Amino acid sequence: MKQYDVIINGGGMVGAALACALSGQGMRIAVVEATRREVREDAGYDERAIALAWGTRRIFDGLGLWDELADAATAIHSIHVSDRGRPGMVHMDRESEGLPAIGYVVPARAIGVVLDAAVARADDVDVYCPAALTGVVHSGTSVSVQVTRGDDKTGLLSPLLVAADGADSTLREQAGIGCRETDYRQTAIVTNVTPQLPHNHVAYERFTPEGPVALLPMSEQRCAVVWTVAADQADDVMALDDDTFLAQLQERFGQRLGRLQRVGRRQAWPLRLVSATASVADRLALVGNAVHTLHPVAGQGFNLGARDIAVLAEVLVDARRRGEDIGAAAVLSRYGEWRQRDHRNVTLFTDGLARLFTLPLPALGAVRSAGMLALDLLPPAKRLLTRLTMGRSGRTPRLARGLPL
Repeated sequence: MKQYDVIINGGGMVGAALACALSGQGMRIAVVEATRREVREDAGYDERAIALAWGTRRIFDGLGLWDELADAATAIHSIHVSDRGRPGMVHMDRESEGLPAIGYVVPARAIGVVLDAAVARADDVDVYCPAALTGVVHSGTSVSVQVTRGDDKTGLLSPLLVAADGADSTLREQAGIGCRETDYRQTAIVTNVTPQLPHNHVAYERFTPEGPVALLPMSEQRCAVVWTVAADQADDVMALDDDTFLAQLQERFGQRLGRLQRVGRRQAWPLRLVSATASVADRLALVGNAVHTLHPVAGQGFNLGARDIAVLAEVLVDARRRGEDIGAAAVLSRYGEWRQRDHRNVTLFTDGLARLFTLPLPALGAVRSAGMLALDLLPPAKRLLTRLTMGRSGRTPRLARGLPL
């Protein structure tokens, strides 16, 4: 048995970020990941982008990694939200918050490269990849797991296991943690486009009866696109030739960026809500998609997971400094209670938007439009919404203030 202080099952962006946060804190960390990073990387024009809220940028500051990401990041100076065919509109900008940006758009590849390099530099982190966690046994004060790599099997022992293994988390299921699942019967078509006009660092979220369309500013005057369509129409949209695809996207988005001139490779992602009934169990903590998988509207998924790791890392480091058992129920309950409000608020916000703007009731459309107009004219209410989307509402962990642990 190899002994560790924390075993993280899942070495994606959330799992790797947690390993980075805990490194240098006097702990030994193991990361178990099934897929080599090279398999997950995209590059060039087609690279997939992630929207980072301002609070998430501050977490990367706290990790000491933002400077490595900054060159690949495109700032979001303002957000323009509208409802197609109606006058309602909400505009949020950096000036109202007194910040250089509301958020940033960063290629997922760049984030992965920076996190992987940081993990590789850490002499207190061991990575088992490609590998599978094939057995979990609890024994009161610790948890033992078996890691399988081909024919090789290794036993690991730790007081704490962290599930960063995604929406279909096997550790969540094994722990008996239930979850609420909703199939939105929608598919997100993800791609990049080049518009005729410069994006000027504006992120657009446009609601249509068929679902929201988001265009996010990227480098080289590209825009990342997340186009939500009905699930039964996804195959037809994916099969369109480029010119027809751009024409249909143009019809839904409008002319704010002029003519959409070029489109990259498309990917399709079925959309569902997964909300775990608890974020902790016996010597287990859930982070990222293992505890909450959201509709992509408003781009909150990875940002919510980043706040998970910021809070969990702070709770664990503080407990260790006090000489506590970091896997004890009393310690893990601090993490669960701290995250409960943020999980609830962001889930209700994204789920509510996804439902409200796709209900085909004419009277409801007028109410939506009036509500957006009112929100745009009420600075206190708009500021609350802006702070929620930026990850600046509620109790803020040290990393999310740009501070080291």
